[in-house]
Amino acid sequence: MSMPMPFAYASPEQVMKDRADYARRNIARGKPIVAIEYADGILLLAENPSSMLHKVSEIYDRIAFAGVGKYDEYERLRILGIRQADLKGYAYSREDVTARSLANLYSQVLGQVFTDSLKPFEVEILVAGIGDDGEGTELYQVTFDGVVTDQHGVAALGGQSEALRTFLTERYGAMPDLTAAIKLGVEALRSVATGDLGAQQLEAAVLDRNLPRRKFRRLADEEVGSALA
Repeated sequence: MSMPMPFAYASPEQVMKDRADYARRNIARGKPIVAIEYADGILLLAENPSSMLHKVSEIYDRIAFAGVGKYDEYERLRILGIRQADLKGYAYSREDVTARSLANLYSQVLGQVFTDSLKPFEVEILVAGIGDDGEGTELYQVTFDGVVTDQHGVAALGGQSEALRTFLTERYGAMPDLTAAIKLGVEALRSVATGDLGAQQLEAAVLDRNLPRRKFRRLADEEVGSALA
């Protein structure tokens, strides 16, 4: 005669803690990303040896997206953001699409998945937005559980993000130009990297307010290498 298995009870607090620990542990394995505000916009710099899978992308005219963690999950979020931005821009106006509204959308989606699903998304994302001359920039970091934080000047996510944030904050002074921002970002990533980190192992893009309507631009390896030289 088989014995019935005892019922295992876990409190809601323990369930949430286990989910959070699971997500943090897997996100920490991801290659990091840093964002640095510079004189003409925002630099997004990621350790990414792949030339096919992007961690940094354009969402809309003045808005960029960066993600670390499980690629298929943050790619789904990126596509969701593009569709939402296109719908809102078409229904109202392009100026109504903001980084804040997209960060709030991601917050709701990630928060609901974290609460209702057995497995949370193993992602951490950054939404960056830029205005014209005289207008401010926006940097919103959204964690796996939907918590949004407004970042200023610099941001870091992924593996060893706290060490990266400390490194950047201590060295970030007067608003740098793009070359100085690239140097600072690469120095930060190299401070936590396990191997050599050259231009070929990096993915770099900017939101540049000097560009016409679409502000997003990818930086070629030669441009990053020239800045480091």
